[in-house]
Amino acid sequence: MKDIIHFSHANGFPASVYRTIFAELSDDYEVRSIERIGHDARFPVTRDWPYLVDQLIDDMSRYRREADDAHPKVWLVGHSLGGYVSLMAALKRPQWVKGVVMLDSPVIAGWRSSLLRVTQWTGLDERLSPAAATRKRRTQWESRDAAWRHFLSKPAFARWDERMLSDYIDFGIPQTHANGARSLAFDRHIEYLIYRTLPHTLGARVAHGVPVPVGFIAGTRSREVRQVGLGMTRRIAGSRIEWMEGSHLFPMERPIDTARAVQRLLKAMQPSP
Repeated sequence: MKDIIHFSHANGFPASVYRTIFAELSDDYEVRSIERIGHDARFPVTRDWPYLVDQLIDDMSRYRREADDAHPKVWLVGHSLGGYVSLMAALKRPQWVKGVVMLDSPVIAGWRSSLLRVTQWTGLDERLSPAAATRKRRTQWESRDAAWRHFLSKPAFARWDERMLSDYIDFGIPQTHANGARSLAFDRHIEYLIYRTLPHTLGARVAHGVPVPVGFIAGTRSREVRQVGLGMTRRIAGSRIEWMEGSHLFPMERPIDTARAVQRLLKAMQPSP
């Protein structure tokens, strides 16, 4: 029986955008995911994301119920938002989890977490994160070709592997009208709220350790890693940290290399027989 990976996506990017990575992992793992975190009314976006964590736990528990609770522990792998949610789910249900791999989800701790709390109170965090741009994000395109040309012209997206960009167009901006017009699948207001409610308490919660093994992959050009630092992340991951050439979106830029790095970390965390 294959080990199970429950993958959680980054903010604004539905899980199907990562299909190239899933395909690379599928020989050795069964990959599961929630297509759009935060879009289920039962699990709204609130400060510190408790309900988003519950959404992941609920999805895990659904599989356990279907298996009459005779269900193996799973690996949790997540990118950005998904990495944080995965770590917090592991804190809440460690008995269900083998380990966690976080893709460019550096843990905010110390004075930076205090600063984040203050900026969230004052609203300054909106200017320091992608939140402000999200509020004005374009939501509609007249055709697939128009959406493709639009994103390919942007430097950040031009670095993407073409398979990932194609899946972003197909699943992140699906056709919504008979005339071929397309709309964003990820509600931009939900995306905005996720940015505005980034957990500032996580560093304190993991300061004394995590009950499951943790691995971390960082982008060499990640602005998020530079801003947050890796102090607390190194404490919880130890030697299980890898660097991947690329930005915060390195999984989109180097999907095959990302999948292989995930596999290496999972094998390193695999319990001895």
